[in-house]
Amino acid sequence: MATVHQLHQGPTPIRSLGAPASDVTVDMDRHSQSPAMNGVKTNSGLQRGDTRTAVIIYGPGQERIVAIFADILGKPHRMADSFHGVTSAEQELMLGISADRAKIDISSRNRDAVVVINAHCVNLGMPPDTYLSTECDYEFLYTETPFFRRDLARFISFTLGQINHHETLMSKPRTYFISTTFPDVRAALPNIDILTVGADAVELRVDLLREPLSDGTFAPIPSLSYVGEQVMLLRQRTELPLIFTTRCTRENGRFPMDNPDLYYEYLYRAIQWGVEYIDVELWLPETIRRMLYEKRGNSHIMSAFHDFSGTFRWPSVQAQSIFLESRKFAHIVKMIAIINDPNENFELEYFRSKIRSEYPDSPPLSAVNMGETGQFSRTLNKVFTPITHPLLPIIAAPGQMSAAEINAALSLLGQLPKKSIYGISSPFSRIATPYAPFYEKCFNELGLPHQFAVVERQSKDLSCVEAWCNQKSFGGAYLSPPASFSSLMHNSSFFSRLNNGSGPILTDAAHVIGMVDTIVVEHSPASTPPSASSSIPSSPNRRTDSPFGSLANNGHGSPPSSSLVFDNASWRGIVSTLTRDHAPSAYLGRVAVVLASNSDDAASAMYALQVLCVGKVYTVGFKTPPTLARGLDVEPFNSLESLQRARMVGDEASPFVIISALGPEKSNIVGMLIRVFGGSRGTSSQVRKVFLDLADGPRKGDPSAVAEQSGFAAYGVTDTTAFTTVETLRLLVGQNVPYSFVRLASGQGMF
Repeated sequence: MATVHQLHQGPTPIRSLGAPASDVTVDMDRHSQSPAMNGVKTNSGLQRGDTRTAVIIYGPGQERIVAIFADILGKPHRMADSFHGVTSAEQELMLGISADRAKIDISSRNRDAVVVINAHCVNLGMPPDTYLSTECDYEFLYTETPFFRRDLARFISFTLGQINHHETLMSKPRTYFISTTFPDVRAALPNIDILTVGADAVELRVDLLREPLSDGTFAPIPSLSYVGEQVMLLRQRTELPLIFTTRCTRENGRFPMDNPDLYYEYLYRAIQWGVEYIDVELWLPETIRRMLYEKRGNSHIMSAFHDFSGTFRWPSVQAQSIFLESRKFAHIVKMIAIINDPNENFELEYFRSKIRSEYPDSPPLSAVNMGETGQFSRTLNKVFTPITHPLLPIIAAPGQMSAAEINAALSLLGQLPKKSIYGISSPFSRIATPYAPFYEKCFNELGLPHQFAVVERQSKDLSCVEAWCNQKSFGGAYLSPPASFSSLMHNSSFFSRLNNGSGPILTDAAHVIGMVDTIVVEHSPASTPPSASSSIPSSPNRRTDSPFGSLANNGHGSPPSSSLVFDNASWRGIVSTLTRDHAPSAYLGRVAVVLASNSDDAASAMYALQVLCVGKVYTVGFKTPPTLARGLDVEPFNSLESLQRARMVGDEASPFVIISALGPEKSNIVGMLIRVFGGSRGTSSQVRKVFLDLADGPRKGDPSAVAEQSGFAAYGVTDTTAFTTVETLRLLVGQNVPYSFVRLASGQGMF
């Protein structure tokens, strides 16, 4: 049970369908190669992606969907009569072709130059035109009312290869997915925010779906039409990657095994729908597995093997041959067996170690034992462990555990020691204190043993941060507001002597931004559990009693097997906000304006714009340090001429994005500048521009309202704070709490 204490003045490559994606990427690590970073990289998974000309097929009366596609990609659009003459030279445009005209020559299109998306509104009836569904590269199903723009933004960003969930997930120490076992996903939607806490992906068990028929019975196999709607509904309500599973009858599912081609039909359609992970069972013919792998687009293949016989043995030649066969056409190999003897859990761990040693370049292995006897293996598996939840109607497999149960077991085994995690605020911070009950709620939902406390630092003296970090039980902290790296290191003997005198590890983001908002404890893989480690004597100059008193064993001295990582999560919150309703490529080469009173306030926003490969940034109110300006063309607004240049760039949507980090007392100034850039040009441009207001607190005016009236899509600090909280929790405890749950817990539900 997490406890919360309010404290003050404490111690002071991805493949696309039909043609390869461009190998031009949004390089996350290009900004700095300073030795101070000690090899720690920051990777958002953003990429340049597919550069072919995108053509949208639309249904009767649905021309508007083409404009929305174009707006998300930040492109102008036009309508076309056919595929004839469409080439890659038109890649800066989004083209729309009606369904009736598309049927005439879609099969003869140049697949190397054109990527086709069949956009079908389910309100027009289901299924979509089967010929177009077969011939298109991808298919997007949507409802006209309500319309979920962020669902489309996620779909197009993924299918065009601009985001890569897999790379990001596989870098985590542990990943989990939750299996939805409802016959209709609508039953899960009201609780989806709670169901997915701790999960990194959501599995749709297609074989467990039950499609009602007009005579009151259920279809023996849910139709593609019904399954497509289920995928659409689920994706509209969760931002997590989906796993598409058609489990066969022999492996505890309901899909018949007499027609392997049926599996190909459903699994390939899931690829076209932009599902992130496709579960392909190993018993399927190799020709089918190979075809799915070759036509996978940007989806990732999970090869699945389940044995319910009770005779499978991990030390056998059979187990190794199954792995070798599975890895041929897979990005993840999943092997699951039912056992009778607890010792077989240790045999699995030997098998896992052997595979890792003998086949280091193979896909990650997700392997667990089923049944109550095999539950121990679920605590040791680190790649996509299947989890359940008390709110689900049935468990997907015998012995399945919830994320909270796995964490509780890890805690009992000494693999998840109780830690003290801090929210370090300042006397002027308005938002740190309300996070205390939120973190408690997250820790309780995840079953984490950690304790959380909000502590207050001096506004100018950061020496107390050193005292909190120099404890055996220290498990990490967020700083609100952030502190500069130089101020944290100033006269700090503790931070200076870390890592044999080289200081704390500094990520690329923290190095470039210069501001630290997250301190993460990183343990050596070969180290013993931190709770059992000996301690280093604390600095003789900084000895203070623990703020937790007798609540925890907070003896001074961080474990010798651990390092501290200084990171910045705020920029990720900004990137996630900017790409929530737009694809990353919408910002490529565009013009931005950043307003702030000083460079520290603007730093995270400037770094986020570097990540999105914005072309030019005009600054207002601050001078940009050279490190922060690297990779950007920066020009300060110092005259009316520079203001005019920003408007006269050869882009009718210039500037495309405006970010204000000014305080709320200057909101009128921000609104005035928005009117200058939006009012006179908003009606002539096909592209909707973006405004982000990072101000928090009472204000004299409402810049967001002005922005909306001037043709901007407007976002506020609540959006960036929620996304930053998601990233902060991932950094501090290594587990995922969805953005939707953060908004729900803060009283700002999304739906």
